[in-house]
Amino acid sequence: MPRTDTVLADPRLAAAERRLGRTMVKEAVAEAQRRVRQGGLAPAEVADAAVAALPRYAAGLRPVLNLTGVLVHTNLGRAPLSPAAVEAVTAAAGCTDVEFDLVAGGRARRGRGALEALARAVPAAEGVHVVNNNAAALVLAATALAAGREIVISRGELVEIGDGFRIPDLLVSTGARLREVGTTNRTSYADYRDAVGPETGFVLKIHTSNYRIEGFTGSVEVSALTGLGVPVVADIGSGLLSREPLLPDEPDAAGALRDGADLVTASGDKLLGGPQAGLLLGRRDLVERCRRHPLARALRVDKLTLAALEATLRGPETPVHRALHADPAVLRERAEALAVRLAAAGTDARAVPSEATVGGGGAPGVTLPSAAVSLPARLAVPLRTGEPPVVGRIEGGRLLLDLRTVPPEADDEVARAVLRAAAPAGANGSAEGGVAGSGGGGAIGSGAGRGGRR
Repeated sequence: MPRTDTVLADPRLAAAERRLGRTMVKEAVAEAQRRVRQGGLAPAEVADAAVAALPRYAAGLRPVLNLTGVLVHTNLGRAPLSPAAVEAVTAAAGCTDVEFDLVAGGRARRGRGALEALARAVPAAEGVHVVNNNAAALVLAATALAAGREIVISRGELVEIGDGFRIPDLLVSTGARLREVGTTNRTSYADYRDAVGPETGFVLKIHTSNYRIEGFTGSVEVSALTGLGVPVVADIGSGLLSREPLLPDEPDAAGALRDGADLVTASGDKLLGGPQAGLLLGRRDLVERCRRHPLARALRVDKLTLAALEATLRGPETPVHRALHADPAVLRERAEALAVRLAAAGTDARAVPSEATVGGGGAPGVTLPSAAVSLPARLAVPLRTGEPPVVGRIEGGRLLLDLRTVPPEADDEVARAVLRAAAPAGANGSAEGGVAGSGGGGAIGSGAGRGGRR
């Protein structure tokens, strides 16, 4: 049995130690030595086995190719960052002037660049603030503006968000009391008017962004609630800062403020296409009350989030924007080209029409025309467990790889991954090289990740 220090001196493992850390490399060596003791590995192969077992990254999170057709997939990290945002995060990873004025040599407002960019993006907002997600933004607003008082809310907007968390429970946890009005399907202006009184902290209007109620329904727009004599808080959820013509029923921050909302809360990592963040925009005095509340310190964002958010707001169009506006004809051409390429290598592949969705609790019921490559369902597991992992959806007994959720420059990588996954067991490669991945788990369902909200 080779000594551990001798194995660790292998140049490949020494380099890996600098990248991954000594603990992770030693664990790989120890596992290879265990296999030698059990007779499953020759002593001379310990270093090779340890190198082969090392992960690519020091963290457990792995980059994934999202071909589910869900643009903002909660389980896959929601919005992918733009190259500009990724570059900004890298630049801010070391010491940075996040809260320091380099000219004056003293303390400065934290994240002023991101706040200025957000204010410029929504000129109708007198004040802006950023916390760590939209639920946090709503909690901060409820705590700062309505603790010990009432929040008036329609029964039709008592939303349950991802993983069983419910907005009513979230709001009550702040010390506020809920004054529910109307019914599940119909709420009128009179319901709000009759509930507002001296104990009202604010009226809350929540966009039901992960479900729809149809039929005999009625609701009250933000613009009609502004004359009640109390602040109106609008939780728009999905993070549009301005109107999106492709999603006419999805509210946006600028529109809500124009309609008279006093405070708007939204997510940063959905349709905005940025990092996870909660945005507060609106009346200067209300935003300042939230910003100066002690809870704001517990909910503040780190320098990496601020950097990514500023780059998202100031930089080029985001991957989410590109996916939302992808040309269906181009998607069809890409699917056909991929299917021809895969079929020529002996893979059962064909181009098919598909329907994509926004996901992440945005634009419920809205579908986007798309195109996909249809493959045998048995390829779902080896694709998910390969390198890189490729995640599609199972529909009609076939695995669909929807191209709306990946850029055209990823098509070659998708093709290589499919050919590796389709290679016969034990083969060293496919028509284009590579080894099939291995692993377990069920195929992802067609609706996976389409509901999560905050």
